[in-house]
Amino acid sequence: MSIEIFMPALSPTMEKGTLAKWLVKEGDTVESGDVIAEIETDKATMEVESIDDGTVAKILVDEGTDDVPVGQIIAILAEDGEDVADIKVPTGNAAPAKADAPETAPEPEPAPEKEAKALAKEAEAAPEAKAVLAKKASSGASPSGDRLKASPLARRIAEQKGLELSAIDGSGPYGRIVKRDVENAKAGARAPAAAASAPAVQAPEYGAHDIPFREEKLSGMRKVIAKRLTESKQTVPHFYLTVDCQIDTLLEQRKVLNTQGEKDGIKISVNDFIIRATALALKKVPAANVQYAGDKMYWYERSDVSVAVAVEGGLVTPVVRGACEKGLAAISAEVKELAGKAKSGKLMPEEYAGGTISISNLGMYGVTEFSAVINPPQGAILAIGAGVQQPVIRGGKVKVGTVMKVTMSCDHRAIDGAVGAEFLAAFKAYIENPVMMLL
Repeated sequence: MSIEIFMPALSPTMEKGTLAKWLVKEGDTVESGDVIAEIETDKATMEVESIDDGTVAKILVDEGTDDVPVGQIIAILAEDGEDVADIKVPTGNAAPAKADAPETAPEPEPAPEKEAKALAKEAEAAPEAKAVLAKKASSGASPSGDRLKASPLARRIAEQKGLELSAIDGSGPYGRIVKRDVENAKAGARAPAAAASAPAVQAPEYGAHDIPFREEKLSGMRKVIAKRLTESKQTVPHFYLTVDCQIDTLLEQRKVLNTQGEKDGIKISVNDFIIRATALALKKVPAANVQYAGDKMYWYERSDVSVAVAVEGGLVTPVVRGACEKGLAAISAEVKELAGKAKSGKLMPEEYAGGTISISNLGMYGVTEFSAVINPPQGAILAIGAGVQQPVIRGGKVKVGTVMKVTMSCDHRAIDGAVGAEFLAAFKAYIENPVMMLL
């Protein structure tokens, strides 16, 4: 019996994927565990293994195909002794395409007397309704007063082309005007200029076409980023809190740690301190380590910190799990490993799924302050700016200090202003006094 190979769900957010490359061809013999294809998900390129022994009988999805739905059959294996020629492709394998409108679907048609009364009532209601009446009469009724039979798609195309439906002969059932009739209509069917006096509403055109440009198809990653962050800004009530952190002591202690750890190849970054401080602050203020979930809230007992990593074509957020229980050296090594996998597209789903809070650090690019978009379903994200030298007050005297601005974006459904402020106060205390991270 033939064996069906399906498009796998390789990440929690994956609904569709790109079949990037086939590593086998029809007629090849494969064994269970052999890598047969590469799938591009919204986060990385993953390898797909054969689930059984057999011969590749049919490849149903060409390599390079985008938006293959999870669960669709992509190939069929023939078992030992099975004739490849006898393998049949299951019907209904492809995902159903969205049609613009059914060509022959019946359309509810009110009685002529009922529609005439409705149009007359519209005309009496307001002067501008006369234009509506004229438009309906020109596009939807024949001179004799009978309603023209036309599919919704045909009506829309006729309106876009400025064609008079009453001048077009229908070839559909009972003389219904369908798409092909409108597309094949001659110029004589064009509506009078007076009927088209109102400017047509056109869809916006993207790009300034008088400037040289190149067009690039969106990657799966960019599509998911666009979708999720649009949903975030539209559905999550953001509010923002900003705090100034003096990091001179942190920079001094970082220098000492790196000098002492140089022999062991240890190099701590400012971001490592930030991850550790974030995790400890969540442990100290558990009301900030939450997520909104409709009619309930999730209170997390562990601090899993997602760290935004810029990669070609977008960004990914690998997770440092249990960061409050790890030292700076362990965090540093883990972040380096995860960032390397992210940039090479080798992150596994379990390495970027989840996380209870995110950190986005643009300080290395010289950005001093910004507000980040929450990564749903998380309840908050920290936007880290660059450390900038500026006048600060110490002991009643003005001195030069290094100040780093940190902005917290909160989901107001899960985190109130007072809770966010309490979290930032704890975070600031750890950053300004790094020795407290050892307690």
